[in-house]
Amino acid sequence: MFLKKATIDQKRFPTRDAYPFNLEIFQKPVSLEFNTPVTIFSGENGTGKSTLLTALCRRCNIYMWEGTYRQRCTSNPYEKMLDRALDIEWRNGSVPGSFFSPELFRHFSQLVDEWEASSPGLMDYFGGKSLMTQSHGQSCLSYFRARFRIKGIHFLDEPEAALSPSSQLDFLKVISEMSDAGPAQFIISTHSPIIMSCGQATIYNFDGSLINHVSYKETPHYRVYKKFFSDK
Repeated sequence: MFLKKATIDQKRFPTRDAYPFNLEIFQKPVSLEFNTPVTIFSGENGTGKSTLLTALCRRCNIYMWEGTYRQRCTSNPYEKMLDRALDIEWRNGSVPGSFFSPELFRHFSQLVDEWEASSPGLMDYFGGKSLMTQSHGQSCLSYFRARFRIKGIHFLDEPEAALSPSSQLDFLKVISEMSDAGPAQFIISTHSPIIMSCGQATIYNFDGSLINHVSYKETPHYRVYKKFFSDK
């Protein structure tokens, strides 16, 4: 494990009236410890889990692949500033890492094909097969198996969006193997009870006014699924 602790300093907020600084969950002291190889951010849409995940990624100086820029009808100058109010603590110095988001991965896959044309052999890094010739879920798993072997901290924003239930189990196997081997630490924002079941994970729940550490069966997602399957 590499990242030890993260703290939000509200005194450094540029405003409290605009997103993400107006989210209730960030209005009170926030201090998270990372004592397990896998950390899960769980919560409903709009609770701030992905916002904090990406802010942590920026604060750790890890490049975030964001695809091509598209003009927006309105802009929020504060949208990507939460990392400026973050303090982090490493265990034995900073490490490199990666950021994954399903909606951006397809563009990345296209570029890998282009890079292979000028750098033959590059595709071997991703299993020797073009990511574009595989389904979205298959290409993501190929990427995970290759990328997570590299020492570092890996941030994933809702990876289940590209994965079937059986592929989510394959994903669990990959992160379990890599975290057990020691070279990788994972911070994952997810709605998936399958991914939340990771035995090496600490789960932080973002529902409510505070970020709380919860057990797997205490997560609202687990309870919703259990209730549904018990009485459809």
